[in-house]
Amino acid sequence: MKRAARPPILWFGVHGGHQHDHGTGADDQRRLILALILAASYMVAEVVGGLWTGSLALLADAGHMLSDVFALAMSVVAIGIARRPPTPQRTFGYKRTEILAALGHGVLLVCVSIFIFTEAWGRWRQPVEILGGPMLAIAAGGLAVNLAGLAILNTGRKHSLNVRGAWLHVAGDALGSVGAMTAGALIWAFGWNWVDPLTSVVIGLIVIYSSWTLLRDALHVLMEGAPAHIDVSEVRRGLEEIPGVSDVHDLHIWTITSGMVSLSGHVVAREGIGSSKLLRDVSDLLAKRFQIEHTTIQIEPADFEESEGVCPE
Repeated sequence: MKRAARPPILWFGVHGGHQHDHGTGADDQRRLILALILAASYMVAEVVGGLWTGSLALLADAGHMLSDVFALAMSVVAIGIARRPPTPQRTFGYKRTEILAALGHGVLLVCVSIFIFTEAWGRWRQPVEILGGPMLAIAAGGLAVNLAGLAILNTGRKHSLNVRGAWLHVAGDALGSVGAMTAGALIWAFGWNWVDPLTSVVIGLIVIYSSWTLLRDALHVLMEGAPAHIDVSEVRRGLEEIPGVSDVHDLHIWTITSGMVSLSGHVVAREGIGSSKLLRDVSDLLAKRFQIEHTTIQIEPADFEESEGVCPE
């Protein structure tokens, strides 16, 4: 048995597009550190305020802010790890660390929600006296801190799932602060202490919603799903419309990390078509029309069959 000779016009092309960071990772890290400092500073104030006023809504908000602190710290560490260069064993480097951090955010949010629901049930069964006025003032301060955090992270969330996870944490916390303010105002004005556990449940539901969307997107990336903004069928049609292409198969599109889309596929060339020109045409179409630059393309002649790896003597 010996290996079959490669057909003379067979040519394999690999085009590795360049991924330009332009300092985005460093900028995201600075934003996250600033948001982390803000969240950690006011978290202590909310814990003290919750214990002083007896408000579960404030303590729930503080618990959510504690998860913000962990999530932001996780994001900062993840970005640092993700920027490490590739190694022979990890050819894509550590870029998936940011996606794992986003998954961790989602799990942490679910844990916070379960804690809030448990505590709210206990407070519903045994209501306690709450200081509505101080509760309102402390929650208002928490809202101001959360709004500042959202402004800091807003730019980074558009291109990074990791930063988006941190932004969702802070957004949920901001809504929680609004709920705590509303509860504080009603308790202060009417003495409705039952509003406090009810508000806590609403905060928990908001947190659950945030965690679901984040977990879904993170798992989609980890399962090598096609990016939501790319229609794989449209990419296939575009490739098949290139002059000189007779067929496209084994087409795969996935996300390495936020903003880094990869594609691999086999393109069958029509008879007499030069492989070098066809590879350039394919790469140009993917980069310009679909903004996919990290590609691996195998050009095959029309009579090439991959199953013919060996032949008898």
